[in-house]
Amino acid sequence: MSRRLQFALGAGLLLLFGVLGIFLLGKLTPYPETLEHGPSPEAQANPYLAAETFLRKQGLQVQRADGLSIINDLPSVGQTLLLLGDRNRMTPKQAERLLAWAGNGGHLLFVAERLWDEKQGKSGDLLLDSLGIQQYQAEQLDDEEHDAAEKQEPTDSPRDDEPQPVAIADDEAQAATDEKSRYPELTQLYLENEDAPAYFNFDTDFHLYDAENRAHAWANSDAATHLLQLYHGEGLVSVVSDSWIWQNQSIGEYDNAWLLWYMTQDSQVTLLYRADRDDLLSLLFEHFPQALVALGLLLTFGLWHLGMRQGPLLLPASRHRRQLQEHLRGSADFLLRHNGQQSLLQGLQQDIKRRARHRHPGFERLAVAEQWQVLSRLTRQPSSVISQAMRPSPKQRLGAVEFTRQVANLQALRNAL
Repeated sequence: MSRRLQFALGAGLLLLFGVLGIFLLGKLTPYPETLEHGPSPEAQANPYLAAETFLRKQGLQVQRADGLSIINDLPSVGQTLLLLGDRNRMTPKQAERLLAWAGNGGHLLFVAERLWDEKQGKSGDLLLDSLGIQQYQAEQLDDEEHDAAEKQEPTDSPRDDEPQPVAIADDEAQAATDEKSRYPELTQLYLENEDAPAYFNFDTDFHLYDAENRAHAWANSDAATHLLQLYHGEGLVSVVSDSWIWQNQSIGEYDNAWLLWYMTQDSQVTLLYRADRDDLLSLLFEHFPQALVALGLLLTFGLWHLGMRQGPLLLPASRHRRQLQEHLRGSADFLLRHNGQQSLLQGLQQDIKRRARHRHPGFERLAVAEQWQVLSRLTRQPSSVISQAMRPSPKQRLGAVEFTRQVANLQALRNAL
């Protein structure tokens, strides 16, 4: 193949690939694609991160606290403390200090945690009980209203000659009623000089009741009250039925973010959504679960190893080799374990004295030294051996060698009689 033909063939292939590439590029259509990676680790660890960011964008100074000890150094005037954390471990002294902090000019906002108990006359929530605020379930209120309506007797219809009440049209009241009927599940807050209310999606399962009639502002849905605000000394206390509306997933809905700004405006904000510190065990489970599992397995295997038998298991003895000698040995081992060495030694000594009485009448009436002399004459054993064998056994346990020697001496004396 000549060089010119090779050049022409290469140029043709290059042109073919170029045309094919232009055709394919003309068929391709670019499109945008968004990949959702979910919330960041910081947002997962902090459910109120969006609320902090929103307040900072409004020009407010926001700080985060990890415990109630923050109120020791926190001034009251010009401060708002958002107590959004769990208060199960709060002590009465801490509750008094919080209310005293609010009474000195601070603004305390907290979440009602427990329901009112009619039998005990309290809810167990130290802050709620101190302020005279009670929390109920909304369905409980509906049942009570239904029972009260059934107990009411129907009134007689008015007579024709009696004056009839005249309905007075109130545009503002009618407008408020229309708004509630349009959004019965939403909490509404009416402000002066505003035509429409603000809307929040509080949990409608709970209702706040001001038993002492101290609240000067409130917000409610169609069937329950979810926000109460009252004066406390020189400061303010705000109580909400739940704080979920300010968490990351809900603060952007309705006017939830606006309410947070409205409650904290013109003040410095301290967010306290972890009122109780975790104990050491909880922190270890949270940060080092694998190490705790490994430690648990190590302890389990260690106890299992210590509880194992040392050496191989003994098989049960065959019935063909159970002879009288083995029974005697087993009986002796049993007596040794349960009665001790002294019982066995005393038994042998008593047996020797009993045989000596048969060989020498009046043996039992002799003194100990004379008895030993008689035994020495009858058994032809030296007095030292007799005294060593017949002496009272010591209280302390003898060694195996000494005990064996003592038994051998006693058996030798008994056999000689």
